[in-house]
Amino acid sequence: MRTQNISVDHKIPGIVYGEPSEWVYLYVHGKMGCKEEALPFAEQADAMGYQVMAIDLPEHGERKNGKEKLLPWIAVPEIQAAYTYAARRWKHVCLYAVSIGAWLSIEALQQADLERALLVSPVVEMEELIGTMMQWAQVTEPQLKAAGEIPTAFGETLSWPYLCWVREHPYRWNAPTEVLYGDLDNLTPYHAIEQFRQKSGAHLTIMEGGEHWFHTPLQLVVLREWEKANL
Repeated sequence: MRTQNISVDHKIPGIVYGEPSEWVYLYVHGKMGCKEEALPFAEQADAMGYQVMAIDLPEHGERKNGKEKLLPWIAVPEIQAAYTYAARRWKHVCLYAVSIGAWLSIEALQQADLERALLVSPVVEMEELIGTMMQWAQVTEPQLKAAGEIPTAFGETLSWPYLCWVREHPYRWNAPTEVLYGDLDNLTPYHAIEQFRQKSGAHLTIMEGGEHWFHTPLQLVVLREWEKANL
């Protein structure tokens, strides 16, 4: 399959997959992901006449040792820049986003002219997720406010500025959207994804036995079939 390396705003590395088309999917990975993980989706998309433009978020892929951090006030403008690049190059832009990449994309592109969005295990209630992590770490809100940042035993750093940003940036999402969700997702509870469905009008597909990270052979078969059905 044809690939092209690109750089958005001379700082965001990306790959464009597929034969030339007027249609493109902007692919935004989740935590621990990278632009190269878009390949299996891109192979299906290319066969159906779409290109895929995948980018590396801060601290991921080619940017693992970069100075930028994966913080919403950094990542959201970057995703907006990637969309602007895509909208100039292609007539029709769609979104494919995973986990926290989905939340960042929703924040970034809620005013964008997207043809459709495919969201896999999206984080849709970040404030609630942060609250859950605070409970796991037995950290109170006054403690977090006083400390600014608190590292946790499970590898996440709780951040007061991050929590404040989330509260200051509620979103409204209206793009035509398909969601794939596993009923064993430990980061996004069902009530949150159902509330998102009701507010956004998204169509929800639930995999019984599916987890937040679709990685087992069966989960990957379901993921590929869902992608093909909704391209």
